Amino acid sequence: MSSSAAAPETAESFTLGQRLALWAISWAGWLLTRLIGPTLRWRVLIEEGGPPNEYVRPVIYVFWHRCVLPATYHFRGKQIAVMTSSSFDGEYIARIIEKFGYRAVRGSSTRGGVRALLGMHAEIEQGRRVAFTIDGPRGPMYVAKPGPVLLARNVQAPVMAFHIAVERAWVLNSWDRFMIPKPFSRAVLRVSRLIEVPAAADSGALNRFHAEMQAALDRVREAAEAELGQTSAGRGFQSPDSAI
Repeated sequence: MSSSAAAPETAESFTLGQRLALWAISWAGWLLTRLIGPTLRWRVLIEEGGPPNEYVRPVIYVFWHRCVLPATYHFRGKQIAVMTSSSFDGEYIARIIEKFGYRAVRGSSTRGGVRALLGMHAEIEQGRRVAFTIDGPRGPMYVAKPGPVLLARNVQAPVMAFHIAVERAWVLNSWDRFMIPKPFSRAVLRVSRLIEVPAAADSGALNRFHAEMQAALDRVREAAEAELGQTSAGRGFQSPDSAI
């Protein structure tokens, strides 16, 4: 399933004014990311039990909404499929990330969720990685939705949490405290160990894996921020020779 094929089925109809705004915002977002991204000084740390650099199996990435801008630049050009909301906000995010080589699957936990999960299922079946901004589209902040755990059980692909902390950033006054890194800042990407969800997992087991995913997201966020002196230090991380 291509991103162009998914859009007509899930995108809302927008007014002329909204379409003009989408065009302007998407190009401004692309330019901002393209200008700031190359200036960031990256360090990538992988938790014990995390994927090696040569890991090629399809995986389900989960991360917090506020990391969208640095994550878009770091993972660019890999044809990763990302679930985006079918709302106006989700549409301009979809258009921005598509310019960086992502595949947007429209839908969210609140709108078109079943259709979007089926789209993500199809992407994994075609051998691609997928990603969820796991507290989107409207929060609450740092509270993970359960969709990736169900998808992981159905497609037998592991869940992997990551977080990007930046040394200096402009933080928007929005529900997600969206980060815009300041040029030439240090950026720390923390990657969790893989979470494998058995095909036979029942509802009780799914709840336990959901809690494990939430814990992994919290753990990598705290550890990434600790690298920059922003919170208490995390443990059990190793530094790879190159970024994933």
